[in-house]
Order: sequence, then C-alpha cells, then structure tokens
Amino acid sequence: MSSAHKIILMLSLLLSAGSHAAGTAPRKTLAPFASEQALSSYLQQLQARQAALQREQQKLQRATVQSMSAPPAPPAPMAAKAAPAPSAEATESVTNVQTAGVDEGGIVKLHGKHLVMLRRGKLFTVQVGGNALQPVASLDAFAPGSDPSGSWYDEMLIDGDTVVVIGYSYSRGGTEIGVFDIGADGKLAYRATYHLRSNDYYSSRNYASRLVGGKLVFYSPLSLNLRRGDPFGGFPALRRWRPDAVPSDFKRIAPATRIYRTDEEPEPGFGLTLHTVTVCDLAHRDMRCEATAVMGPQGRVFYVSGESVFVWTTRRGSDSGVFRIPLDGSAPSALKVAGAPVDQFSFLESSDGHLNVLLRAEGQGDAMWDGARGRGDMALLRVPLASFSDGRDSAPAGSYKPLPGGGSYGLQNRYVGPYLLYGNPGNAGRRKADQAWPRQPLYALRWADAGSVQALSLPHGVERIEALGNDAVVIGAQGRDLHFSTIGLGAQAAVATRYIRADAAQGESRSHGFFYKPQAAGEGMIGLPILAADERPGLNKSAASVLYLRNSGLQLTELGALAARSGQTPDDGCRASCVDWYGNARPLFLQGRVFALLGYELVEGALRDGQIREVRRISYAPIASTVR
Repeated sequence: MSSAHKIILMLSLLLSAGSHAAGTAPRKTLAPFASEQALSSYLQQLQARQAALQREQQKLQRATVQSMSAPPAPPAPMAAKAAPAPSAEATESVTNVQTAGVDEGGIVKLHGKHLVMLRRGKLFTVQVGGNALQPVASLDAFAPGSDPSGSWYDEMLIDGDTVVVIGYSYSRGGTEIGVFDIGADGKLAYRATYHLRSNDYYSSRNYASRLVGGKLVFYSPLSLNLRRGDPFGGFPALRRWRPDAVPSDFKRIAPATRIYRTDEEPEPGFGLTLHTVTVCDLAHRDMRCEATAVMGPQGRVFYVSGESVFVWTTRRGSDSGVFRIPLDGSAPSALKVAGAPVDQFSFLESSDGHLNVLLRAEGQGDAMWDGARGRGDMALLRVPLASFSDGRDSAPAGSYKPLPGGGSYGLQNRYVGPYLLYGNPGNAGRRKADQAWPRQPLYALRWADAGSVQALSLPHGVERIEALGNDAVVIGAQGRDLHFSTIGLGAQAAVATRYIRADAAQGESRSHGFFYKPQAAGEGMIGLPILAADERPGLNKSAASVLYLRNSGLQLTELGALAARSGQTPDDGCRASCVDWYGNARPLFLQGRVFALLGYELVEGALRDGQIREVRRISYAPIASTVR
C-alpha cells in the first residue's frame, strides 16, 4: 500500500471534521490559558513529568551498562535546528512575492526615487528617479556602538518612510530588528534596534519577515526547555537595545491569555514548541509588538496569507497538525492532518475559502536546507477554512487527493492561477553533454477540481517554477544547458515553447532571484541571474550576469544579459553578515527602466535594436562610488 493511501486510510479512522460552517470563520477555536497561574501550574506539571521520565531513562541506562565504570549522561532535550510614505513612483514592486498584498523581506526595495539595498551589514541608497543613477547614502545596519559580530542582517522591508532591517544575533538573544528613517532625498538615519526572543529563523526557501497592511509580521518557533528553572525565560519577549542592555530587559509580549494549546498532551521526551506569531505596529516611532503563541510539537513550515499565518507541525509517525493563527490577534484554530508540506510554496489560501496544501508522506520542515528533503507518495489536501476548530477534529479522508510522482530531493512546487504545478530537478548536476538525458515530468492539476493530473514531459529538470501572468515558466538544466519551458494554463496545461541558453546554469536559487514584469496581456520581460555551466552558485561568489528574455504569447526571445565587471572584489571592510546567504543578484524593472543588481554594482540597460545594451553602471561599494 502506498504512503498516500496509508494516510487516507489512517485519517478515515479519525474524527471527521463534520459539517462546515458558512464562510471562513472556524467553528471552534483553541482555548487559551485562563491566567498566569493556570499557565504556571501546567508548566510545573510538565516539568514534573519530564523529570520523572528522565529518572526512568537514567534507571534504564544504568541497568544496561552495569559493566561500565560510569553510567552515560542523560539525553539532552531536543532543540530547534540553528546555524551560524512613498511617492507615486514607488508603487512598483521589485520583490517576487508569493501572495499579493504580503510583502516579503528582501535585499532590495524601492522608496520613492531611490533603490535601497541591504548587503554585508550595511544599508545603501541609490537615486534612480529622474533618469538618475547615483549613490546617495550608506549606513551600518546595526545599532551605533553595538558589536555586530555573531549577527546576520538578512532581510529588509520598507513601510512609508521607515526602513526595517531583520537579522539574527546569536549573542543578543534572537531576531534583531533595526529601524531606520529614510528621507525623500535618500538619506538614512538610525532610529532604534529591538530584540525579539526567537530561535534561528534561517531557511533557504522561506523568509523571516512579512509586511501586511503596515504591520510587521514574524513567525518563530520557540523551543521550550522545561528542565530549566524558569521556563518563562523562553517565552515570547521584546526589548529595546541600549549599550548596557541586559537579558532582564526582555518583556513578555504574549500573556497567558494569548497562549493556546490543543487537546493533545505533549509527547514525553520530545520537544515542546511555542509556535509564535508576532505582529509589530510600525505606525508609531516606538515600535509596539504583540504575540500569539500555540503550544505544540515541533514544526517549521509556515505560510503567511493576507489574514493568517499557517503553521504545520508533526508528531511521531505521520500524525500532523496545522495551526491557523490570525494576524488580528483573535484566537487560533487547528486541524489534525497527515503528511508534510515541502515549503511555503506548498500552501495556498484560495479565494473560495479553502486551504490547499501539497503534501509528501514524510518531511523535515523548511529550516535551513530541510525544504529540499522529504520523501514518499504525494497528495493534495484541500479543506474549507471553516473546518478548522479547536484541534480535536481531523481533515476528512476525502480531503486528500492522491497524486503521482514521489517527491525526491529538491522538489519544486508552485500555485499559478487555477493550477498547482510540481516536479523534480532530476540529475541536474550532470554536465556531460554526450549523455542521454531522461525526460522529466511536470505535473499539473487544477487544485479546485477533482479531475485527473496531467504529466507534461520536459527534456530538462524542474529547478524553478514561476508565474508568467496567468501562465507559467519552468526552468531547469539539461546537461550543460539551461532550459526555459513556457506552460500555457488554459482548460488544459500544455508546453508552449522552449528557450535554451547554452552553457549556463541558474545563478540564484531563491525565489527573489527571478522577476517577471508584465507589460501587456500575454507580454512581458523575464530577468534571471545566470552563471556559466561550469560554475555553481556559491555564498561567496560575485554574480556573473542577469539574463533577460521577452515573453510574447509564451514565445521567449533572448534580449541579452547585463554582466558584472570582472576583476577583484573591492575590500569593503565588512564587519557583519559577510556571506550573501540571500544572494547578491536581482533583475530590477522600474519606472520603465531595466537594471541588474550584481553584488556592489548596479547596471542599467536599455533596449536597442531588440537587444539589451549596457547604458551605464555604478559601484555603491562603501570604499568608493564611481559612475561611468
């Protein structure tokens, strides 16, 4: 029996979600703790149970190692994985976001007449309005007088005239939020730094921060150590940084009445996590944050819609749960489910009031590089939002549609219009041109229908899936070449045409590395960083070039590329975040102009005789800024 059918059989034995209420409001919600005393008593009970379990484990260990001179140390508790107001001109987005209206933290944003870049621990602004291309200002992305060592500054968002830099500090207790003012002249000024207690947020496929309606949104799984004397030391908290800041400056931002739990007791000996959604109001100069947390098993895959954060957790075996945590601070709800999503792109909160999730039988979440892992048969879960409740109910077995194509390493998936598309990269690392290349399937199904799944045959791997308006493009390697296959998404999905870039590979794997600029119905321009086929993307490599293609009715035509200047990388005196974890190259389309962000260079191109030609470039490196 396949894993997908096992999932369905298991779920048929669980409680049904019953009749669904009208609309998307949950029928019931999770229950919060009534008071601080109730929460404290519950934690004390858990501590006692964990201590008893630890004693039993130690007793068993002593019994099995009597011949040894000393008993082994008790097992350590499991922990989360860790690792080192704008003008009208700013209405254009330069970020390839997943959900309309939900901006994602990135390395480049637009403010009025200026591009704002975050790189290697510094903020930079470059004037682009009025046909200019001129560096304006730079500023450290960390607090003046602070020690940035052991900190990473990865993401940036802009709301009005406020720039927010999101980083992680291993030495200062969690997520670091730097707040800066930006003027109409592009000048930057430091305002404040805050620390949000959290585990490491890094993911190669997801982003730590979102901006929804002027509210800064974070999800963080906080691992609770019940063996410590004060378990509240791991609860959601915020502090404003000052030179003499101490741990006691942290103030809790989630009282007991905003901490929820399900009906299931924590698994003895396994990690307990506070799945925390923090919403910070940027309307005030002194940032204000509130948090809602759900106590449950470990989990790391999350998706942010315009109204909620969905968090997927997994217990032992295939038992899973999905939490729906509203951004407005109202009570969360939950549903018992099975399987595991690949990453944030596996989710879609659709306008018909459903949650759609692509699942594999097994998965490890998307912390670090775990999103590329996972295995087993696949299924599409589709449930009404109104079926969420207090966590006692399960998604009905009929909510799962078995799908073909077992998900292997590096599985890609994306919702485009009415379709869910997914496929595997295949043996993308093989670069021998004389070897036969097995054709790879791209699977396509209408997520709202119960119809059959199409398998489209591609002569290349599926390394990236992106929207081209209402259609799609699939990008992947075949031998030493990089293929772009356009997919028409009408009544049926169909491969339309293919462009091949010889001797090339993707230069950026993150979703923000790609951008499509629609220009008319069925018309637009693609930008994607590329490298030579013999090169592989590296965290310390300078970007090679950005390739531009024109889409006209799903026919792709090469327009050319804008390349980085060869030569030695400038010595920027980097003090923090000196590895480009989020990449360093982006195609940019704004105000009718075409740019390539390539490390410390910003190159402008123009269409001449059907080809992109370099017009000018600047270096905004902190050691010097030159215009040619």
